Amino acid sequence: MKPVLLLNGPNLNLLGQRDQSTYGNKTLHDVEKDVIDFLKNQGIKVDVFQSNHEGELIDQLHKAHQEYSGVIFNPGGYTHTSIALRDAIEAIIPPVVEVHISNIHNREEFRQTSLISPVSAGQVMGFGVDGYLIAAYALVKLLDHRKGED
Repeated sequence: MKPVLLLNGPNLNLLGQRDQSTYGNKTLHDVEKDVIDFLKNQGIKVDVFQSNHEGELIDQLHKAHQEYSGVIFNPGGYTHTSIALRDAIEAIIPPVVEVHISNIHNREEFRQTSLISPVSAGQVMGFGVDGYLIAAYALVKLLDHRKGED
């Protein structure tokens, strides 16, 4: 099986430093390690990428089209603003599981709409950084299901 891409958008490099009441105290490296360890136990390799730049995230999604079996993606603030990321996800074949640390529906009004979710395979939110592991589990199940259809 092709590897999975763990993709993180703007400001997620500041995990562990940002508002810990919302985002917790784990660093992005801690989160990446948790997902890598979980998926390694499933026999799946993980590549990680974080950027504060929309175009770099789009480039990674385009790369995912050829190189990855699926994507776990926290688009951060771009969730609510980026039609370009939405279009990139819609254009690729590998499933994308959208993940958010907080429940975006319990946040400010401008954060309550995701442009990403209509083109994602699923969305996980509100479980803190454990949401990444929930997303990884969901992606494994989705990939297993698709493999069974082949």
